[in-house]
Amino acid sequence: MNEDSVIDSSPIKKYGWSVKLNHIFPEKRSQGFMPTWHQLYPIIPLIFRYLIYTIKCYFKGKAPVMDYVKTMNGKQIYGVPIGGIGCGTIGRGFQGEFCRYQLTPGVYSYNIVAANQFIVTIRNENGKTIYQQVLSPRPQPRQELSCWKWQFPGWNAQYRALYPQSWTTYKILEHNIILTCHQISPVIPHNYKDSSVPGAAFVWSVENCGDEQKDVSITFTFKNGIGGQEDKAGGCWNESFSRSDVSGVQIHQFINDVSCTYAIGAKNQSNSSVSTMTWFDPCSNGEKIWQDLLEDGELCQGEKKSPKTKRGQETAAAVCVKLKVPSGATSRAEFALAWDMPKIRFFESSNIYKRFYTTYFGDDGLVADVLCKYVLDNFRNWIEWVDKWQSSVLDDLDLPDWYKSALFNETYFVSDGGTIWLTPFDANQLEPSDPRNEYGHFGYLEGHEYRMYNTYDVHYYASFTLAKLWPRLQEILQYDLMDSILKSDKTKQWELYDGSIEDRKVANSVPHDLGDPYEDPFIRINAYPIHDVSKWRDLNLKFVLQCYRDWKFFKKQQYIEDMWPKICTVMHVAEKWDTDHDGLIENGGSPDQTYDSWVMTGPSLWVAALHCTKDIASELKDEKALHHYTQLFEKAKLAFEKKLWNGEYYNFDSASNPGAHTIMADQLCGLWYLRASGVQNEVFIDTHVKSALKKIFDFNVMKFKNGTIGAVNGMKPDGKVDMVTVQSEEVWTGVVYGLAALMMHEGMVEEAFKTAHGVYNVVYNIIGMGFETPEALYAEKWYRAIGYMRPLSIWALQHAWELRKRKVN
Repeated sequence: MNEDSVIDSSPIKKYGWSVKLNHIFPEKRSQGFMPTWHQLYPIIPLIFRYLIYTIKCYFKGKAPVMDYVKTMNGKQIYGVPIGGIGCGTIGRGFQGEFCRYQLTPGVYSYNIVAANQFIVTIRNENGKTIYQQVLSPRPQPRQELSCWKWQFPGWNAQYRALYPQSWTTYKILEHNIILTCHQISPVIPHNYKDSSVPGAAFVWSVENCGDEQKDVSITFTFKNGIGGQEDKAGGCWNESFSRSDVSGVQIHQFINDVSCTYAIGAKNQSNSSVSTMTWFDPCSNGEKIWQDLLEDGELCQGEKKSPKTKRGQETAAAVCVKLKVPSGATSRAEFALAWDMPKIRFFESSNIYKRFYTTYFGDDGLVADVLCKYVLDNFRNWIEWVDKWQSSVLDDLDLPDWYKSALFNETYFVSDGGTIWLTPFDANQLEPSDPRNEYGHFGYLEGHEYRMYNTYDVHYYASFTLAKLWPRLQEILQYDLMDSILKSDKTKQWELYDGSIEDRKVANSVPHDLGDPYEDPFIRINAYPIHDVSKWRDLNLKFVLQCYRDWKFFKKQQYIEDMWPKICTVMHVAEKWDTDHDGLIENGGSPDQTYDSWVMTGPSLWVAALHCTKDIASELKDEKALHHYTQLFEKAKLAFEKKLWNGEYYNFDSASNPGAHTIMADQLCGLWYLRASGVQNEVFIDTHVKSALKKIFDFNVMKFKNGTIGAVNGMKPDGKVDMVTVQSEEVWTGVVYGLAALMMHEGMVEEAFKTAHGVYNVVYNIIGMGFETPEALYAEKWYRAIGYMRPLSIWALQHAWELRKRKVN
């Protein structure tokens, strides 16, 4: 297959999320939700303690891990971000903006950088420039780059997103030219080298629909920094480079006191010429580069190396590809952006960590140009691999079109979730069989605003994406969690919910998270400040369920043998929560699980975890554990049905108050994991399961906004939303996808897609929150926690669909 045919094999996709560049979303929401007095009254002490905690954080020079005072509102601009996994990302808007920089681990900069653009120049057969335009519909910046021509007519341009690719088509009707920019990042399932690469390719197709040849130039401009005041700190310098068939410019700088080099480049081809401009002033009116392009559609390089910027100055560079495009023909220009930020440190840490891509490219900080060339040499492979991965879904005529967009576009969070992927930093302490020796350490944030790595109660939902697509990343995450169980941290932490002073980490407990990037994650775990999470009922059990699911997925005996001792440890601790000795653990009468403002008094995930534990004990021939957990499982099953089954569904909890009868959307999340792991025997009574799911669909889905927004967390038997707490009246996007997955496992195909569609349609088409999907939606006007981990659970729905197809076929 020749190079052009590889690109031709990936035309603008039929599927994906698509809008015109002048698109305006029908609804603008915010995070300005105010709880009712009934919801506020029980948590007034918590609010006062939180304000004190927040003030202390700001006094120390850092934001709280969950900032409810300065919440972010969605900008309704985002499209597919660029960059591989764990190397930092740069967001892109659907209008072509370079925005939302996340190069410092876990820290987002929401700036739109005006100087980072693509410019088109068109010249006729006589060599006269007849058109020059910034390919952005945005208005001219207030001060800089006033000589550039802005505001491309957005109605003549179309954007399509199908992560990790996007396509933007610009129709320049007056000159019979059609431009298409195909953006591709190396996010490739089961590929651990290329998926770590910090960069992206931009392949421009130029189609000449006119009757005369034209010269068309595409110019890529890029400046130092991330759009903040630090960009003017000084000390930046640029230099041109040439590596074989790739020419470009590097921008050397520091971002948050860490060395980072950008490289922009283009490939020299037989039908094109590449020129570069080593530096220009992005704070000027931009006349220098604009006039240079107008003159002949090429750039005058000038010095090969720029002087260092002084304080108050910024610097930018440009790469131009000039094409001769005959009438009726299509030509291509190939650009790349890469960044080399090999070493990182966390804010309160003296340790230096290396990003995983340095395993293959070195850690001397001198390979930005090498990475740029690697992108240009390999993006065709990426297109081929991504197309092969996605084709089984896109070609499945039984799947709805919207779902194909939702499935791949929600995968953005794997790279753009504040993600870090580090080389092994404790190799001398690891067993030879430990996968971290080869794959290092992986972490992603609970959310863009919830700054905690690998928040485990949420990862329970999201982990299907890693387990299915990058199983080694799920595996090393689990090994880090396994090691954390025995750790203790006697540092006293003020728990904001009840004001108690507790140890930050209690031994023999699964942590809530692996730390805050503003501290020293992986070392200082449990950054979550609200509850004493050692008493949470779901964390220990979710560890057991994930170990079991992964064992079934990975089919690695060593994995489950390594996990077994810790499974026994956390299950032994959990047994102590069976306060009435009926074989079923009880919640402690507080929000001691992932719904951390919703009080429960009753059973939890225990039955499903018991099934997993006895099954593993049987496999490992641990007869004592098998006997113990089999007896406990049978006892717990009976207690679960007796305490919670009400004839139609399982009650919210076993308390005696009216709230106990709330229909909870997530009431069968343990069974969901069992079904996903291939367990078909009757752990919960099948007729009860079918009845409960029907009740959830009829009430939580269809009686809430007419089934147009997913499933509300809590619905009363009278068809009214449970307003006891903020979280009971929310729709949790990731819970909805998990619920839909269980419906699919149970044969409720139409109901599953109806439930999931509501979330996708509201997020992407109504409120414009695609690529920053929030944790929670309200019935109207509001949402909570932008850019959240949990919606990655959509891959559990795909897993359920695949299992169903196998049965049918």
